[in-house]
Amino acid sequence: MAALGIGGVAFANRDSGSGSAAQWQDAGAASSTPSAPASAARPTEAAAADEGTVTLSATGDIMMSNAPNRMPPANGEGFFDSVQAALASDLVMGNLEQPLTENTGASKCGSPPSPNCFAFRSPPAYVKHLRDGGFDLVNTANNHAKDFGPQGARNTRAALQEAGIKATGNTDEITVAEVKGVRVAVVGFSSYAGANSLIDLDQARSVVERAQEQADLVVVQVHMGAEGSEKQHVKPGTETFHGENRGDPIKFSRAVVDAGADLVVGHGPHVLRGMEFYQGKLIAYSLGNFAGGGRTLSRSGVLKYGGVLQVTLSKDGTYGGGKLLSTYMNGNGLPTRDEANEQGRKLVAQLSRQDFPDSGVKIGADGSITPSA
Repeated sequence: MAALGIGGVAFANRDSGSGSAAQWQDAGAASSTPSAPASAARPTEAAAADEGTVTLSATGDIMMSNAPNRMPPANGEGFFDSVQAALASDLVMGNLEQPLTENTGASKCGSPPSPNCFAFRSPPAYVKHLRDGGFDLVNTANNHAKDFGPQGARNTRAALQEAGIKATGNTDEITVAEVKGVRVAVVGFSSYAGANSLIDLDQARSVVERAQEQADLVVVQVHMGAEGSEKQHVKPGTETFHGENRGDPIKFSRAVVDAGADLVVGHGPHVLRGMEFYQGKLIAYSLGNFAGGGRTLSRSGVLKYGGVLQVTLSKDGTYGGGKLLSTYMNGNGLPTRDEANEQGRKLVAQLSRQDFPDSGVKIGADGSITPSA
């Protein structure tokens, strides 16, 4: 969940989940996307060595600007340059937490804006930065995707489609990309109307089971959990924020794995969280803040850190290895590679040990992710 950082704590709009499902569903068709090659296949050496495997990369929250007043330097040119090599894989995914639209006149915060309400957007032309960064697919199942109403969400989908970038996140939407002869279905979840529900586990299981029928691999993108610098730990039970039900991250993640998911990629808390293996499948509970261009996201303390998750999977879903490549937001909120691979990697390794003593991952100095036992 993208939010404006104030005093080192991430605050969110308290009415961000408002609006009927019918309203939000109008933002894009909720149907399976026909398979097509990813916009650019960039296999790593490990993936290229075996045609039966694919390497996927994923990030946490992405916000490129807060138009019209809080914009990155040079209008965002070279926005992802520092992390482009880390992102390179067969299928590059991110969580796009804002619409790509001009002002539709339908900001959820009203005019003048309500206190403690934040509506973000980037110009449609900023889709170029995503394309230049190598993104093949973005998740829009989050609480800021409709900050400028259904029309803003439709504008986002139109800009993405024109740039050749797939999207997922609407209710019952299953987005399929074919890379190296492997069909990968990606399904987005959140706790907000118009998206696949992380609260309704029956619906979640159903859409994952249908995705499994359409593809070789199923990846779940999920915007879940409370947020802020004090929310690094994953604990059993439902998490809430400003009175909103943000789901039970452990229960949800394990339920979708049981239903057929091969990888679960979490984001939303604005901080890195631990990872675990469950039934042989990797669950990353939060990849933290990846980009907050125009200083739209707090860079205070642990809110500054994120990472690129790289995972190699065989066509049958077998885990073939993975890495966490540490990143941070620089002074302008741009994603920046931590070349020493220290902060993010160490944080996730520590949190994994603490929160999942029996199932948590082990992370090597090079970022390699393996089961702890």
